Amino acid sequence: MRKIVLALFAALVTSSSAHAACQVGKLLEFKVTMRGAQPLADVGINGRAVRFTVDSGAFFSTISPGTAQELGLALEPSPVQLRGIGGAAGRTYVTHVKSLDLAGIPLHDIEFIVGGSEMGGGGLLGQNVLGIGDVEYDLGHGAIRLMRSKGCSANNNLAYWAGQQPVSDLQIDYRDAAHPHTIGTILLNGVNVRAVFDTGASTSMLSLNAAKRAGITPSSPGVVPSGAARGLGRSVVETWLAPIASVKIGTEEVRNVKIRMGAINLSEADAIIGADFFLSHRVYVSNALRRMYFTYDGGPVFNVEPSRVIDQEGTPQTIATDNVPAPTDAAGFSRRGAAETSLREYKAALADLDRAVAMDPHNGRYLLQRARTDYLLHNPIAAFTDLDLAVKVAPSDPEIRLARAESLLMRKRKADAAVDVAAIDAALPREADERLTLAGIEQQLDAFDQSISNYDRWIAAHPDDSRQSVALNGRCWTRALAGRDLPLALKDCDAAIRREKSPAYFDSRGLVELRMGQYDRAIADYDQALQLAPRTAWSLYGRSLARRHKNDPSSKSDLDAAVAINPALPARAEALGIN
Repeated sequence: MRKIVLALFAALVTSSSAHAACQVGKLLEFKVTMRGAQPLADVGINGRAVRFTVDSGAFFSTISPGTAQELGLALEPSPVQLRGIGGAAGRTYVTHVKSLDLAGIPLHDIEFIVGGSEMGGGGLLGQNVLGIGDVEYDLGHGAIRLMRSKGCSANNNLAYWAGQQPVSDLQIDYRDAAHPHTIGTILLNGVNVRAVFDTGASTSMLSLNAAKRAGITPSSPGVVPSGAARGLGRSVVETWLAPIASVKIGTEEVRNVKIRMGAINLSEADAIIGADFFLSHRVYVSNALRRMYFTYDGGPVFNVEPSRVIDQEGTPQTIATDNVPAPTDAAGFSRRGAAETSLREYKAALADLDRAVAMDPHNGRYLLQRARTDYLLHNPIAAFTDLDLAVKVAPSDPEIRLARAESLLMRKRKADAAVDVAAIDAALPREADERLTLAGIEQQLDAFDQSISNYDRWIAAHPDDSRQSVALNGRCWTRALAGRDLPLALKDCDAAIRREKSPAYFDSRGLVELRMGQYDRAIADYDQALQLAPRTAWSLYGRSLARRHKNDPSSKSDLDAAVAINPALPARAEALGIN
C-alpha cells in the first residue's frame, strides 16, 4: 500500500492546532453514511461504485468473495487467515484492483484480500488505509478523516475541534504491521481490560473472560440473553446483555450502562469498543503519539442511555456544536440524518431527510432513507409513499426495489410485490448479496422454485459467510413448505442447527420431520423451538399435528394456542397440504 501512502501525503493540507509548534493536517476525508451502526463509504473499483464498511478493526482492506465474483476480479491463493468474532473466515485470496478511487484520489494496481462475510457492503476498508498516519472518526457528522500531525508531543491536545469542550484521552499500543489495531486498556468495574476500538463492530462487546473478571457472568442478576452476534468469520456467537456499573475509557467514565458479552476470542484484546461508542464521540487517534483523544458528541453511549458522562474530575460534560459546520447540500443532510437515525434521534433525522429530499427530489436513496426513518416513527403511510416514489425515480436500484417489495407484502399486495421481485431477479448479478433477501421474499410469495434457486446461488457464492445458517434454514423451510426434496431439506436444517441453535431452525426441521412422518423427532424439535420461543404459532401448530398422528390428546391444546396467535394458520397449512 505504499502507493496509497505517497498519493495521500501529496494531498496534504496543513492547518495549525492550538499550539503553534504542533500542526495537524488532513490527508483526505471519507464521507460516510451510517446504516444502522455501520459507517459506509463509496469507493470506486475498476470504474464501478462499491460501498465499503470503514472498519478500524480490520487489519487489511478486504473484498467479500461474492463481490469479487460480481466484479470479475482475478484471484490468487493467499496464506492470510481472517478472523473476527465468528472465528476464522476460511480460505482467502489476493486480488489486484486495476483502478481504485479512494475519496476522489485515483490509485492503480492496489492489493486487497478476498474472503470473509458480507458486512453490509462489498468489503472493508481496514488499517492498511486507516493507519497510514493519524485518523479522526467523526461518525456523528458523517466523516472519517485521514490525518497527519507534525511537531506534536504528548503535551499537545490534538482534538483540534474541541474549543472549551472537555477532552478525554487514552494511551494506546504501539502500532506496526504485526500489530495493526487500535488497542488500549480500559477499566470495567475498576478492572483492567484490553479493548480494541472497532468501527466495524456495530455494538461494543465484552469477552466472557473479561466480564467474569469484572464480576459478571451469564447467570448474574440483570443479565439477559441478547441473541446471536455475527462477524467476519463463519460462526455465530451467543451473547447476553449485562448491566455494567462503570466503564472508564481514559479520562472519561460512563456509569450504569448495558453492554453485550459473548464467547469472543480476540488475539490481543478482551473487549471490543464498537461503532455505538464512536457515534457518541468524536475521536482522534494519534498513532505517532500513541494516544487517542475524544470528546463526547451527544446521544447514548454503548447504545443505552447512561446516567451521565463525566470527565476525570467528575464534572458532567457538555456538548459543543458551534464548531461543527451545518450541511449545505442534500448529501450532507442525508449523512447527518443517517447518523441521527443511528442515534435514535428520529425526529431530527426526519427533518434533515426532508431537507435532503427537497433539495434533490430525484434521488431514490434519500427517499429510501426517509421511508426507513418514517417506519421507526410509526408512520407507515408516509414510508409507503416514499418507497413508491423511490422506485419511480430509481427503478434499477435493487436495495430500493427490495424494500418496496417487502412493504408491498406488508400491504397484502402480493401481485405488485411479484413484479418488483421479477425485476430484481432479472437485474441482479448471479453472485449478488441481495439474493439472500430476495429468496426470502420469494418464499413468502410461494414462488418456491425461484426462492430455492436464489438460495442455491447465494450459498454457492458466499461459502464462508456467517449468514450461511440463515440461508440454509431458508432453503430448508422453503422446501418444507413446498413438500419437496425433504431429505435435502433435512440436511440443510441439520447444517443450520450445527452452526446456530435458533428456535426458527428447530421449527423448520420439525416441519420437515412432520412431512416425512417422523413424528417423535418432529415433537422433539418443536419442544426445543417452543422452549426458546414459546409463542411461535407454526411450532405449536406443527406439534399439534404430530401429536394428533400419535393420538396424543394434548394436540388440542397446542392447536388452540396456535389459532389464538394466528387464526389464519390452519387454512394456510391446509392449502400447502400440511396435515
